[in-house]
Amino acid sequence: MGGLCGWLGHGVNDPGVIDRMAAPLARFDGTPIESMHGHLAGVAVAAAAGGADMHRRDGLMVALWGHPLLMTPDLARQAASSGVAATLAAHWHDGRMGAEQLCAALGGAFALCILDEHRGEAVLAVDRLGIHPLTWQLAGETLLFASSADALNRHPLARAEVDAQGLYNYVYFHMVPSPGTAYKDQQRLLPGEFLHYRQGRIETRPYWQIAFDEGGKRSFEDLREDFLSHLRSSVRQASAGAKIGAFLSGGTDSSTIAGILCEVNGQGADTYSIGFEAQGYDEMEYARIASRHFGTRHHEYYVTPDDVAAAIPQVAAVCDQPFGNASAVPAFYCARMARADGVTRMLGGDGGDELFGGNERYAKQHVFALYERVPQLFRKALLEPAVFNFPGGERVTLLRKARSYIEQASVAMPARLETYNLLGRYGPQQVFTDDFLAGADIGQPLASLARTYGRNEAKSLINRMLALDLKVTLADNDLPKVMKACELAGVEVAFPFLNDAMVAFSAGLTPQQKLNGTQLRWFFKEALKGFLPMEIITKQKHGFGLPFGVWLQQHKPLQELASDSLHDLKKRGIVRGAFIEQLTGQHLTEHAGYHGTMVWVLMMLEQWFRQREALR
Repeated sequence: MGGLCGWLGHGVNDPGVIDRMAAPLARFDGTPIESMHGHLAGVAVAAAAGGADMHRRDGLMVALWGHPLLMTPDLARQAASSGVAATLAAHWHDGRMGAEQLCAALGGAFALCILDEHRGEAVLAVDRLGIHPLTWQLAGETLLFASSADALNRHPLARAEVDAQGLYNYVYFHMVPSPGTAYKDQQRLLPGEFLHYRQGRIETRPYWQIAFDEGGKRSFEDLREDFLSHLRSSVRQASAGAKIGAFLSGGTDSSTIAGILCEVNGQGADTYSIGFEAQGYDEMEYARIASRHFGTRHHEYYVTPDDVAAAIPQVAAVCDQPFGNASAVPAFYCARMARADGVTRMLGGDGGDELFGGNERYAKQHVFALYERVPQLFRKALLEPAVFNFPGGERVTLLRKARSYIEQASVAMPARLETYNLLGRYGPQQVFTDDFLAGADIGQPLASLARTYGRNEAKSLINRMLALDLKVTLADNDLPKVMKACELAGVEVAFPFLNDAMVAFSAGLTPQQKLNGTQLRWFFKEALKGFLPMEIITKQKHGFGLPFGVWLQQHKPLQELASDSLHDLKKRGIVRGAFIEQLTGQHLTEHAGYHGTMVWVLMMLEQWFRQREALR
């Protein structure tokens, strides 16, 4: 994965600090490190070939990690001859463009820093979709920053005190949503956000937000032609300069990327899939259907419980924040298989759901939203009293379903999305100790969701949910999962659906072209009929899910690892011992798949603690 790190400010005279900060960025994949050091600032970038761009002039340092593009023709021409970093430095130095203008001129996947020692200013930014993260902390008047908190915490002025709110949010969401982190006083930039530091003061604000055009009138044929053109160009761009492989789960997104990769290369692509010997979890057959259809050179690996036990500490080590998405394990083994074949960059299908309307909850929330169209007087005066006060209604299946529907439909968005939240089902007071809860606001997760949901001005429910998911589902969860899995395996990863032109195209589709009644991805699937096999178009969404709860019941090494981890977690005073005993006893026996998720989340929290302690 690599990354970027550095600082601007007084109090550091040791030139070795920047090298010590950068070391964690290359810990797993051994990427080369380049660094610059001045009187008041230092910066380093760890990146594979072509992934670092650095420029220095007259007390000014500009560094980029990733593969950024300049979006205007004039700037692109300058960058073609002198490089992106040098072009940005020239415009900053001459005062022709301010911080927000410079950031808005950038596209592609990147993290940026501009350090101006003479003016005492710094600019930090991450790309529009948040593919490349950036964490920052203000230590006195010194700005510290890094792509990984593990790198930031190597700076002598860094404070690495664990934050109870960050840990609470982790157990709630199974990841720590940005801008928060697991550490007090450390924050992450949001997707499409920049930070401007001036003489000890910090301002953060967006330089880009997705803007939906909901009244599109273009013909289907025009849209389809445009869509396929964007697909080809984005896959071609993501493939440049590397030996390419593609994740292939057999879903619509990964199958589309694999098929387009074969088309643009004019030959069969290398595709990689993971399977499980567990009923209801293995979807290898769909990957095989896609492979046969497109003629890929297909590679398969079946993950075992022993593989999972071996990977758990490694996944915890590579994640600088607590991370509880179990799909990181199969993603790692898939990427490792590709790396053994000499692949240097994988293509992932992530982002398709969030751009084109593919998550099942979109259809579900559409159905709930229909209740809002019922006149309020009729709902409150007649319908709800009849449903909830009907004698013996709890014994009538239809009435029980009607009550459940009304109860959920009556919850405002976006809180309605968390109706079945696992922590909410258990109850925070049953899970956490009183001392821990004293340092956390249990209402903060829903408040943060509401803030994110309220930032977008889309009129339609589907587009407001898509905007929310671009941040919470994609940038905070799915992208870190794949990025970290590939870092651990030693390969790069790119996401063709997140190409800026593709994102802009999707924003111009009408709400009905994304969700037609309850039909998910209506335009996407219609446009790809004749290209994708019909079995892929009509299949239910799955992905690389992990049968952890099932295996936990049968596999002794996994049982021992989980038991040992939860035993040590009890000692930290975060989770109640009684809850852990009930979880691993009664709950897990009753429903291994459901309650196994919380075992995994808490186990990975303890593993994260252990790996951070090992780095000290």
